[in-house]
Amino acid sequence: METDFKISIGDKSIKSPVAIACMAGITDGAYIRDRSDYIGLGIIGGYAIDKKTLNAAKIISDQGRDEFLPRNLIENLKEQIALIQGTGVVPVINLRASEAASLASLAQELGNSVIYEIDAHCRQQPMIEANSGEYLLHHPEILIAYVQTLKIAGVIVSVKIRAGIAADDIELSRLLWKAGADILHIDLMDFGHQYLKKIRDATPIFIIANNEINSYEKAKEMFAHGADMVSLARKSDPATLSSLVTSMEQYTKEHGWYNAPKQLCRGGDIRSLAFCCMPVKPCPLLPTLEKYKISPQEFVNMKMEAVAGTPLEQGANTCFGSLAYCCKDSTPCMFRDAALKQAGVKKSTYMDLKREISQKLLKKIFK
Repeated sequence: METDFKISIGDKSIKSPVAIACMAGITDGAYIRDRSDYIGLGIIGGYAIDKKTLNAAKIISDQGRDEFLPRNLIENLKEQIALIQGTGVVPVINLRASEAASLASLAQELGNSVIYEIDAHCRQQPMIEANSGEYLLHHPEILIAYVQTLKIAGVIVSVKIRAGIAADDIELSRLLWKAGADILHIDLMDFGHQYLKKIRDATPIFIIANNEINSYEKAKEMFAHGADMVSLARKSDPATLSSLVTSMEQYTKEHGWYNAPKQLCRGGDIRSLAFCCMPVKPCPLLPTLEKYKISPQEFVNMKMEAVAGTPLEQGANTCFGSLAYCCKDSTPCMFRDAALKQAGVKKSTYMDLKREISQKLLKKIFK
């Protein structure tokens, strides 16, 4: 993969904004290895890792679902991880636990070479009765304790949830981020990108969007409303993955910021503040600033601080005297384009710089 999407999670560099999510019957490293040309994260599992969840796995296995029952857990996990390592794909292990101690023990065994995904997604009744899967969405205090336990162990933590099950997904996302979770992997079910936007506007956590995202058009909608990555399960065949990644690479070559949001005035999420004008006229910017308790002058100061020492500090002949306030590259603007030409900045570079502005603004907002 030639395109650098500039994605990182903790100390791990991710080569592609596409992940493979674990799915029924597909749990092994070989599946990930064979699709490694296209993906950045390979999620295997879910693995039952303690007495209660193993007992639940046995019940489910007796019902014909053998993938829920791991044998020789640690040895098997090491074998599967070894199949993925060396491919450039970062391995993620999806885990079903009924107690924090089992997660801590596993982290001690496997270390920080993998990402640990807490499964708060499984809806198999035996797993729920074992205080795992969706049970955790109804008992967020336990889920938060699991996140904190793994963070104490010094590893990167993902949480897989199913939208619409918890009492308040927005509040849950905030709590998980504050507890130290690095990734929120969301099965959006039928909720769509507007639901995703609400979560993005509530937290800077790294978001993986999941469920029926099997075309670039669908992936782009998720990217434009807050997703950092998308994940596929049953449709993660090489042809679909290749088509997705080829389109993402082409877009990135032309436009830079691979998951750029829509502009705020067109329904964009919080990241789109990078494209906003000065707050001098009635528009969606003013109520957004009020929502985050930012005064107009504070916003101006934040923007100018974010572009200080960069080419976007320039642009005397633009509407507000700086490229800091200029719009997305896909919006026609002769003043912006003239300023970019004068500065010797390509549009793709301009968008990458806007991405950096966005990251700085979010760091201030969610400090």
